[in-house]
Amino acid sequence: MHLFKQHAVKDTDAISELIPVVDFGPYFAGEPGALDILARKLRHACENVGFLYAANHGVPQDVIDRAFAASKRFHALPLTEKLRLKLNENNIGYLPMNASTQAASTVHKATKPNQNESFFVSHDRGAAHPDVVAGIPLRGRNQWPDGMPDLRTDMMAYFHALRGMCDKMLPGFAVALDMPPDFFAPFFANEGHINLRFLHYPPQEDTSENTFGTAPHTDNSFMTALARTDVPGLAIRLASGEWFAPPVIPGTFLINLGNMMRRWSNDRFLSTPHGVINESGTDRYSIAYFHSPNPESVIECLPSCVSDDNPARYPPALYRDLVLDFYRKNYFHQKGHKSEAAAQTV
Repeated sequence: MHLFKQHAVKDTDAISELIPVVDFGPYFAGEPGALDILARKLRHACENVGFLYAANHGVPQDVIDRAFAASKRFHALPLTEKLRLKLNENNIGYLPMNASTQAASTVHKATKPNQNESFFVSHDRGAAHPDVVAGIPLRGRNQWPDGMPDLRTDMMAYFHALRGMCDKMLPGFAVALDMPPDFFAPFFANEGHINLRFLHYPPQEDTSENTFGTAPHTDNSFMTALARTDVPGLAIRLASGEWFAPPVIPGTFLINLGNMMRRWSNDRFLSTPHGVINESGTDRYSIAYFHSPNPESVIECLPSCVSDDNPARYPPALYRDLVLDFYRKNYFHQKGHKSEAAAQTV
Protein backbone atom coordinates (compact mmCIF):
# COMPACT_ATOMS: atom_id res chain seq x y z
CA MET A 1 0.00 0.00 0.00
CA HIS A 2 1.32 3.43 -0.92
CA LEU A 3 2.30 5.72 1.94
CA PHE A 4 -0.23 8.41 1.04
CA LYS A 5 -3.02 5.84 1.04
CA GLN A 6 -2.38 4.50 4.51
CA HIS A 7 -4.25 7.40 6.12
CA ALA A 8 -7.01 9.25 4.32
CA VAL A 9 -8.92 12.27 5.56
CA LYS A 10 -12.32 12.06 3.91
CA ASP A 11 -14.09 15.06 5.41
CA THR A 12 -12.96 17.65 2.90
CA ASP A 13 -15.88 19.90 3.93
CA ALA A 14 -13.83 20.69 7.04
CA ILE A 15 -10.87 21.94 5.01
CA SER A 16 -10.68 25.30 6.78
CA GLU A 17 -10.38 23.50 10.11
CA LEU A 18 -7.49 21.40 8.80
CA ILE A 19 -5.67 24.16 6.90
CA PRO A 20 -6.64 27.70 7.93
CA VAL A 21 -7.61 30.25 5.29
CA VAL A 22 -5.87 33.50 6.25
CA ASP A 23 -7.10 36.79 4.77
CA PHE A 24 -4.16 39.14 4.11
CA GLY A 25 -6.37 41.82 2.55
CA PRO A 26 -7.04 44.01 5.61
CA TYR A 27 -3.36 44.11 6.56
CA PHE A 28 -2.18 44.80 3.00
CA ALA A 29 -4.77 47.62 2.84
CA GLY A 30 -3.34 49.19 6.01
CA GLU A 31 -6.45 48.81 8.15
CA PRO A 32 -5.91 49.77 11.83
CA GLY A 33 -5.22 46.77 14.06
CA ALA A 34 -5.01 44.42 11.09
CA LEU A 35 -1.41 43.36 11.79
CA ASP A 36 -2.24 42.03 15.25
CA ILE A 37 -5.27 40.16 13.93
CA LEU A 38 -3.20 38.69 11.10
CA ALA A 39 -0.42 37.68 13.50
CA ARG A 40 -2.86 35.78 15.71
CA LYS A 41 -4.19 33.84 12.71
CA LEU A 42 -0.69 33.11 11.45
CA ARG A 43 0.45 31.98 14.90
CA HIS A 44 -2.39 29.46 15.09
CA ALA A 45 -1.70 28.12 11.58
CA CYS A 46 2.07 27.95 12.05
CA GLU A 47 2.03 26.31 15.46
CA ASN A 48 -0.62 23.72 14.63
CA VAL A 49 -0.47 22.98 10.90
CA GLY A 50 2.53 24.56 9.16
CA PHE A 51 0.32 25.23 6.12
CA LEU A 52 -2.23 27.92 5.33
CA TYR A 53 -4.19 29.28 2.41
CA ALA A 54 -3.37 32.93 1.68
CA ALA A 55 -6.45 34.84 0.49
CA ASN A 56 -6.49 38.39 -0.91
CA HIS A 57 -2.76 38.14 -1.56
CA GLY A 58 -2.68 40.86 -4.21
CA VAL A 59 -1.09 38.92 -7.07
CA PRO A 60 -3.15 39.40 -10.27
CA GLN A 61 -4.63 36.21 -11.70
CA ASP A 62 -3.30 37.14 -15.14
CA VAL A 63 0.28 37.03 -13.81
CA ILE A 64 -0.36 33.54 -12.43
CA ASP A 65 -2.03 32.32 -15.64
CA ARG A 66 0.86 33.57 -17.79
CA ALA A 67 3.37 31.86 -15.52
CA PHE A 68 1.61 28.52 -15.93
CA ALA A 69 1.43 29.01 -19.70
CA ALA A 70 5.15 29.77 -19.77
CA SER A 71 5.88 26.65 -17.73
CA LYS A 72 3.93 24.49 -20.17
CA ARG A 73 5.77 26.06 -23.13
CA PHE A 74 9.11 25.34 -21.52
CA HIS A 75 8.35 21.74 -20.61
CA ALA A 76 7.00 21.11 -24.14
CA LEU A 77 10.46 21.79 -25.57
CA PRO A 78 12.46 18.83 -26.86
CA LEU A 79 14.56 17.22 -24.16
CA THR A 80 17.78 18.01 -26.02
CA GLU A 81 16.99 21.74 -25.81
CA LYS A 82 16.13 21.58 -22.13
CA LEU A 83 19.31 19.66 -21.33
CA ARG A 84 21.36 22.56 -22.72
CA LEU A 85 20.14 24.43 -19.64
CA LYS A 86 20.86 21.64 -17.18
CA LEU A 87 20.83 22.56 -13.50
CA ASN A 88 24.15 24.07 -12.44
CA GLU A 89 26.08 24.45 -9.20
CA ASN A 90 23.78 27.31 -8.15
CA ASN A 91 20.70 25.11 -8.67
CA ILE A 92 19.49 27.25 -11.54
CA GLY A 93 18.24 25.69 -14.76
CA TYR A 94 16.60 22.45 -15.86
CA LEU A 95 16.32 19.37 -13.65
CA PRO A 96 15.34 16.31 -15.72
CA MET A 97 13.37 13.31 -14.59
CA ASN A 98 15.08 10.88 -12.18
CA ALA A 99 17.67 13.46 -11.07
CA SER A 100 16.63 14.22 -7.50
CA THR A 101 15.76 12.41 -4.29
CA GLN A 102 14.64 13.38 -0.83
CA ALA A 103 17.68 11.80 0.79
CA ALA A 104 18.01 14.61 3.33
CA SER A 105 14.48 14.06 4.52
CA THR A 106 13.80 12.41 7.86
CA VAL A 107 10.16 12.02 6.82
CA HIS A 108 10.35 8.96 4.59
CA LYS A 109 13.16 7.15 2.82
CA ALA A 110 12.29 7.11 -0.87
CA THR A 111 14.02 4.32 -2.78
CA LYS A 112 13.48 5.73 -6.27
CA PRO A 113 14.20 9.15 -7.82
CA ASN A 114 11.46 11.76 -7.99
CA GLN A 115 9.17 11.51 -11.01
CA ASN A 116 9.12 15.15 -12.03
CA GLU A 117 11.05 17.57 -14.19
CA SER A 118 11.64 21.15 -13.09
CA PHE A 119 12.92 24.49 -14.31
CA PHE A 120 14.54 26.68 -11.65
CA VAL A 121 14.73 30.47 -11.89
CA SER A 122 16.24 33.01 -9.48
CA HIS A 123 17.14 36.71 -9.59
CA ASP A 124 17.80 37.62 -13.23
CA ARG A 125 21.35 38.87 -12.75
CA GLY A 126 23.44 40.22 -15.59
CA ALA A 127 26.92 39.04 -16.52
CA ALA A 128 28.42 42.14 -14.88
CA HIS A 129 26.67 41.62 -11.54
CA PRO A 130 29.46 41.71 -8.91
CA ASP A 131 28.38 38.43 -7.33
CA VAL A 132 28.36 36.73 -10.73
CA VAL A 133 31.81 38.11 -11.56
CA ALA A 134 33.11 36.95 -8.16
CA GLY A 135 31.56 33.49 -8.58
CA ILE A 136 29.84 33.64 -5.18
CA PRO A 137 27.86 30.44 -4.51
CA LEU A 138 24.06 30.74 -4.81
CA ARG A 139 24.38 34.08 -6.66
CA GLY A 140 24.55 32.92 -10.26
CA ARG A 141 22.67 33.77 -13.46
CA ASN A 142 19.46 32.36 -14.84
CA GLN A 143 19.58 30.10 -17.89
CA TRP A 144 17.04 30.78 -20.65
CA PRO A 145 16.11 28.93 -23.85
CA ASP A 146 16.95 30.72 -27.09
CA GLY A 147 14.23 32.51 -29.02
CA MET A 148 11.65 32.62 -26.21
CA PRO A 149 11.76 36.17 -24.77
CA ASP A 150 8.11 36.06 -23.71
CA LEU A 151 8.82 33.04 -21.52
CA ARG A 152 11.50 34.98 -19.68
CA THR A 153 9.21 37.99 -19.31
CA ASP A 154 6.29 35.99 -17.94
CA MET A 155 8.36 33.91 -15.54
CA MET A 156 10.16 36.93 -14.13
CA ALA A 157 6.90 38.86 -13.77
CA TYR A 158 5.67 36.02 -11.57
CA PHE A 159 8.99 35.95 -9.69
CA HIS A 160 8.77 39.65 -8.82
CA ALA A 161 5.07 39.46 -7.91
CA LEU A 162 5.67 36.59 -5.48
CA ARG A 163 8.74 38.26 -4.04
CA GLY A 164 6.73 41.39 -3.34
CA MET A 165 3.90 39.39 -1.79
CA CYS A 166 6.15 37.39 0.52
CA ASP A 167 8.16 40.44 1.59
CA LYS A 168 4.88 42.12 2.57
CA MET A 169 3.96 39.05 4.63
CA LEU A 170 7.14 39.12 6.75
CA PRO A 171 5.83 41.51 9.48
CA GLY A 172 2.90 39.19 10.16
CA PHE A 173 5.21 36.26 10.82
CA ALA A 174 7.54 38.41 12.95
CA VAL A 175 4.72 39.60 15.22
CA ALA A 176 3.36 36.04 15.37
CA LEU A 177 6.71 35.12 16.92
CA ASP A 178 6.55 38.05 19.39
CA MET A 179 9.24 39.97 17.53
CA PRO A 180 9.15 43.54 16.12
CA PRO A 181 7.30 43.81 12.78
CA ASP A 182 10.47 44.78 10.90
CA PHE A 183 12.64 42.03 12.38
CA PHE A 184 12.89 39.76 9.31
CA ALA A 185 13.21 42.47 6.65
CA PRO A 186 17.02 42.93 6.86
CA PHE A 187 17.57 39.20 6.31
CA PHE A 188 15.81 39.39 2.94
CA ALA A 189 17.52 42.58 1.73
CA ASN A 190 20.17 42.61 -1.01
CA GLU A 191 18.55 39.82 -3.01
CA GLY A 192 17.43 37.18 -0.57
CA HIS A 193 17.90 33.58 -1.65
CA ILE A 194 14.85 33.03 -3.84
CA ASN A 195 14.10 30.12 -6.14
CA LEU A 196 11.13 29.71 -8.43
CA ARG A 197 10.52 26.12 -9.47
CA PHE A 198 8.28 25.32 -12.44
CA LEU A 199 7.29 21.68 -11.93
CA HIS A 200 5.89 19.19 -14.41
CA TYR A 201 4.65 15.80 -13.23
CA PRO A 202 3.93 13.42 -16.12
CA PRO A 203 1.34 10.75 -15.37
CA GLN A 204 3.02 8.13 -13.20
CA GLU A 205 3.01 4.67 -14.70
CA ASP A 206 4.58 3.27 -11.54
CA THR A 207 2.62 4.15 -8.39
CA SER A 208 4.01 1.38 -6.23
CA GLU A 209 5.32 1.94 -2.74
CA ASN A 210 8.26 4.36 -2.47
CA THR A 211 7.66 5.80 -5.95
CA PHE A 212 6.63 9.45 -5.89
CA GLY A 213 6.32 12.50 -8.07
CA THR A 214 8.07 14.18 -5.15
CA ALA A 215 8.86 12.02 -2.13
CA PRO A 216 7.68 13.16 1.33
CA HIS A 217 9.92 15.94 2.62
CA THR A 218 10.06 19.30 4.32
CA ASP A 219 11.19 22.41 2.45
CA ASN A 220 14.47 24.10 3.30
CA SER A 221 13.06 27.59 2.77
CA PHE A 222 11.78 30.23 5.16
CA MET A 223 8.40 29.80 3.49
CA THR A 224 7.03 28.44 0.23
CA ALA A 225 4.14 29.77 -1.85
CA LEU A 226 2.58 27.14 -4.09
CA ALA A 227 0.33 27.70 -7.10
CA ARG A 228 -1.48 24.66 -8.51
CA THR A 229 -3.90 23.65 -11.21
CA ASP A 230 -6.92 21.45 -10.50
CA VAL A 231 -5.00 18.23 -11.21
CA PRO A 232 -4.61 16.50 -7.80
CA GLY A 233 -1.47 14.92 -6.41
CA LEU A 234 -0.27 16.91 -3.41
CA ALA A 235 -0.60 15.41 0.07
CA ILE A 236 0.44 16.88 3.41
CA ARG A 237 0.91 15.06 6.70
CA LEU A 238 -1.31 16.44 9.43
CA ALA A 239 -0.31 16.50 13.09
CA SER A 240 -2.46 13.38 13.54
CA GLY A 241 -0.17 11.50 11.14
CA GLU A 242 -2.87 11.30 8.49
CA TRP A 243 -2.11 12.32 4.92
CA PHE A 244 -4.51 14.86 3.47
CA ALA A 245 -4.92 16.10 -0.11
CA PRO A 246 -5.59 19.85 0.15
CA PRO A 247 -7.99 21.01 -2.57
CA VAL A 248 -7.32 24.06 -4.71
CA ILE A 249 -9.18 27.08 -3.33
CA PRO A 250 -9.52 29.62 -6.16
CA GLY A 251 -7.90 32.96 -5.47
CA THR A 252 -5.45 31.62 -2.88
CA PHE A 253 -1.87 30.45 -2.63
CA LEU A 254 -1.04 27.46 -0.46
CA ILE A 255 1.71 28.64 1.90
CA ASN A 256 3.90 26.34 3.97
CA LEU A 257 6.77 27.00 6.32
CA GLY A 258 10.21 25.56 5.73
CA ASN A 259 13.10 24.39 7.87
CA MET A 260 14.56 27.91 8.23
CA MET A 261 11.39 29.13 9.92
CA ARG A 262 11.38 26.05 12.11
CA ARG A 263 14.99 26.65 13.04
CA TRP A 264 14.50 30.37 13.72
CA SER A 265 11.47 29.62 15.91
CA ASN A 266 13.25 26.86 17.85
CA ASP A 267 10.65 24.34 16.60
CA ARG A 268 7.75 26.53 17.75
CA PHE A 269 6.54 26.82 14.15
CA LEU A 270 6.10 23.65 12.10
CA SER A 271 7.82 22.62 8.90
CA THR A 272 5.25 20.10 7.74
CA PRO A 273 6.00 17.05 5.55
CA HIS A 274 4.38 16.91 2.14
CA GLY A 275 4.81 15.10 -1.15
CA VAL A 276 3.27 14.37 -4.54
CA ILE A 277 2.08 11.34 -6.45
CA ASN A 278 0.40 11.89 -9.82
CA GLU A 279 -2.19 9.17 -10.32
CA SER A 280 -4.48 11.45 -12.35
CA GLY A 281 -3.62 9.97 -15.73
CA THR A 282 -2.79 13.44 -17.05
CA ASP A 283 0.05 15.95 -16.80
CA ARG A 284 0.23 17.96 -13.58
CA TYR A 285 1.85 21.39 -13.26
CA SER A 286 2.63 23.44 -10.17
CA ILE A 287 4.82 26.45 -9.38
CA ALA A 288 6.71 26.52 -6.10
CA TYR A 289 8.18 29.83 -4.97
CA PHE A 290 10.80 29.52 -2.18
CA HIS A 291 11.35 32.68 -0.12
CA SER A 292 14.53 32.49 1.94
CA PRO A 293 17.01 34.89 3.54
CA ASN A 294 20.19 36.28 2.07
CA PRO A 295 22.90 33.58 2.01
CA GLU A 296 25.05 35.68 4.37
CA SER A 297 22.34 35.58 7.06
CA VAL A 298 23.08 33.87 10.35
CA ILE A 299 20.08 31.81 11.44
CA GLU A 300 19.84 31.81 15.22
CA CYS A 301 16.95 30.79 17.48
CA LEU A 302 14.91 33.89 18.32
CA PRO A 303 15.04 35.23 21.88
CA SER A 304 11.23 35.07 22.00
CA CYS A 305 11.42 31.32 21.39
CA VAL A 306 14.16 30.49 23.91
CA SER A 307 14.03 30.31 27.71
CA ASP A 308 15.68 28.51 30.62
CA ASP A 309 13.06 25.78 30.27
CA ASN A 310 13.28 25.76 26.48
CA PRO A 311 16.93 26.21 25.42
CA ALA A 312 17.98 26.64 21.80
CA ARG A 313 17.86 23.38 19.86
CA TYR A 314 20.03 24.68 17.02
CA PRO A 315 23.39 26.49 17.05
CA PRO A 316 23.79 29.67 14.98
CA ALA A 317 24.52 28.82 11.35
CA LEU A 318 25.22 30.62 8.10
CA TYR A 319 22.31 30.13 5.73
CA ARG A 320 24.63 29.53 2.77
CA ASP A 321 26.14 26.51 4.53
CA LEU A 322 22.74 25.10 5.40
CA VAL A 323 21.28 25.39 1.93
CA LEU A 324 24.39 24.05 0.15
CA ASP A 325 24.36 21.05 2.46
CA PHE A 326 20.70 20.48 1.61
CA TYR A 327 21.41 20.68 -2.13
CA ARG A 328 24.27 18.21 -1.90
CA LYS A 329 22.03 15.65 -0.24
CA ASN A 330 19.06 15.98 -2.58
CA TYR A 331 20.32 16.66 -6.11
CA PHE A 332 22.43 14.14 -7.97
CA HIS A 333 24.55 16.81 -9.72
CA GLN A 334 25.59 18.15 -6.29
CA LYS A 335 26.34 14.86 -4.55
CA GLY A 336 30.03 14.84 -5.41
CA HIS A 337 30.67 18.01 -3.42
CA LYS A 338 31.81 17.73 0.16
CA SER A 339 29.52 19.39 2.68
CA GLU A 340 30.77 22.60 4.27
CA ALA A 341 27.95 22.98 6.80
CA ALA A 342 29.39 22.93 10.26
CA ALA A 343 25.98 23.37 11.85
CA GLN A 344 23.34 20.76 12.44
CA THR A 345 21.74 19.65 9.18
CA VAL A 346 18.12 20.66 8.76
